[in-house]
Amino acid sequence: MFIATLLTAPSTPSLDPALVDSLRNAWGGGEATWLAPDEAAEFPLETLPANQWEVWAELQGMGVDLIVLPAEGRRKKMLLADMDSTMIQQECIDELADEVGVGDFVKDITARAMNGELDFEGALIERVGLLKGLDEAVIGKVLDTRITFMPGGKALLATMKANGAYAALVSGGFTAFTARVADTLGFDENRANTLLTADGKLSGDVGRPILGREAKVQALKDITARLGLAHADVMAVGDGANDLGMLGLAGAGVALHAKPSVAAECDIRINHGDLTALLYIQGYAKPDFAA
Repeated sequence: MFIATLLTAPSTPSLDPALVDSLRNAWGGGEATWLAPDEAAEFPLETLPANQWEVWAELQGMGVDLIVLPAEGRRKKMLLADMDSTMIQQECIDELADEVGVGDFVKDITARAMNGELDFEGALIERVGLLKGLDEAVIGKVLDTRITFMPGGKALLATMKANGAYAALVSGGFTAFTARVADTLGFDENRANTLLTADGKLSGDVGRPILGREAKVQALKDITARLGLAHADVMAVGDGANDLGMLGLAGAGVALHAKPSVAAECDIRINHGDLTALLYIQGYAKPDFAA
């Protein structure tokens, strides 16, 4: 048994009941359940539709995300999340680079690294090197004035944790940022790279070993082993090439507003919804959301 979920952006909910019924009839699905009016609906299916991705592509042009998942085990016991452009709307290193006047140059490197065009570790070392001499206090300023949370994050964390899930933030960014983000959103733990400092200024280097793609995979393995969970119990979410390892290993790997090369390798692609989409695809209805 499978569950097909259709959803739209919560900021402009526009899911047409006629569209849901049309697809349900075409695929021979069961009765539709509305998880949120005009925003998200689901219906059961006996088999995986052969034309799933053709329909997905058509619905993308209508502002609708379509996800088809096995019904069994879809509520997960652990959330493993990337931070930059996933739990927050920015790339923290790009915001720091703006403070030293190399923002555009660094943003280009970041985009290429997240798209898998550059070696992650080498690209990180190069970008951090450009921050040398930046006053350490600027990190707090950036956190206070430049960083905004991805919509739906607080509801996602609160709801999954209220239902017994564990939440870990694992980032190729920096602990100076993950500590604040994890504390604000309610993550149980966070892992990231450490910006090295000397005399109150950034030294232009980052602590070793560098947390990249393999470290995220290892985090999933370590934490599930510690908690006695299976990899299938995990929902992982990210947007960059360095997230693909954990997205592939998790029971549900979600590409959220991801780079095209990343989304192409994932079966769960959220391009229109926000982080509450991760609740809808687990079968949570809006009234189930925790504050």
